[in-house]
Amino acid sequence: MGQEIAEAHFTEQDFVEFADRLREETTLLEHWLDSDRFETSDPTAGFELEAWLVDPRLDPAPEVESLLAGLNDPLVVAELATFNAEINGSPRPLTGDCLSRLATELTATLQRCDRVAQTLGTRLLTIGILPTVRPQHLSLGAMTPRQRYRALNDQIFALRHDRPLKLDIAGRDRLALEWHDVMLEAAATSFQIHLKVTPREAARVYNASKLISGPMVAISANSPYLFGHDLWDETRIPLFEQAVSLGGPILQERVNFGFRYAERSIMETFRANLDRYPVLLPHLMVEEPQALAHLRLHNGTIWRWNRPLLGFDAAGRPHLRIEHRVVPAGPTVADMFANAALYLGAVRDLAGQLEPPESRMPFLQTRAAFYTCAREGLDAEIQWLDGAISPVARILREDLLPRARRGLLSAGIDPPEIAHWLGIIARRLETGRTGARWQRAWVARHGPDMAGLTAAYLEQQGTGRPVHAWTLLG
Repeated sequence: MGQEIAEAHFTEQDFVEFADRLREETTLLEHWLDSDRFETSDPTAGFELEAWLVDPRLDPAPEVESLLAGLNDPLVVAELATFNAEINGSPRPLTGDCLSRLATELTATLQRCDRVAQTLGTRLLTIGILPTVRPQHLSLGAMTPRQRYRALNDQIFALRHDRPLKLDIAGRDRLALEWHDVMLEAAATSFQIHLKVTPREAARVYNASKLISGPMVAISANSPYLFGHDLWDETRIPLFEQAVSLGGPILQERVNFGFRYAERSIMETFRANLDRYPVLLPHLMVEEPQALAHLRLHNGTIWRWNRPLLGFDAAGRPHLRIEHRVVPAGPTVADMFANAALYLGAVRDLAGQLEPPESRMPFLQTRAAFYTCAREGLDAEIQWLDGAISPVARILREDLLPRARRGLLSAGIDPPEIAHWLGIIARRLETGRTGARWQRAWVARHGPDMAGLTAAYLEQQGTGRPVHAWTLLG
């Protein structure tokens, strides 16, 4: 959930001063984008993964502080809840065998995390929504003791005038309830894919990321259950959107798919940040405007499903990344990097077309496709670039897989790498088995035993096999 801050309580003057600094830094960023100030080396890929700690009963285990102390690894950090951890990867140039190297790094980190977790009587698990999580687990008592999280909770409810959040998700079942803090967000965990881009290509990559978000969430869906209710294939999507809703104008909602494509420049999103979104964390920092510290903090409190991020290299040069946030955590490292290969290859191919493909796909149709795919998974039928309504499985098989191969080849990814990772996607399509479908198939065979489902999932995850090869024993 982003960088830590020094305090959780703010004055009216803090908001005024922060807004002034945000405006100054936004103007500076616009100047940099117009003057070739950005680092423009070859594209790099990276990731963030959110994971769960579970106890022997497979309930959420609030042991993240002990886990972090035992690991002492700066790439593994706390999340909103004391039963979640965030694992960060080391960015690598998008070439050669970089996907296998990233996967090997993540596998090693997960194994170290799980070894330390077992000394605490817990296990590490990666899944979009933990089937055993219950409302009583998601209280303020489970919030990680960081000023940032407390301040986010306070400011969101101040903007809501202390009105409770309303969660209402209609899927195969319906779940409707009220909530009085932001802890519902902790039930949704993801695998976030990062791609460093140049300012010149950023808007095209951003638009292409939106364009393929529907198919990406359909092929990766892994979150069908919440509080024992069978909802969407990727219930994490409506859960996260509603968990931090401000309850005001839709243009100000902090988690959203967006409202249009970028037309000329990625700068349009940062202008929207300034113009549309009220400041949540007016933490004043000592850095010079050139650090863009206030702009980056504000951007970190707007959780677009596809989000531009700003960073700096070792020489102090700024760089841009597009963060693709639609993919859930799990089921295995193999599945997650197959998803990453599909995204990275397809988005590069689409963004490199002479005619922008988004010109053939109205934005409202792209947004509708995203939510249809999140709800229905591989059963979804959506409009695609040819204007026809097609099964998303066919779009993936006949259009996006070939695009991903071309995009990865053009980036210099080794052909055996491409065959390996995209082969996992092809076999997932052949079997029709995503994480969401495996979970539902297990329940259909064994009954709605969420602890039993989680135990079987953890056992299958431990094999490392992609989900299309999992069995339903349990």
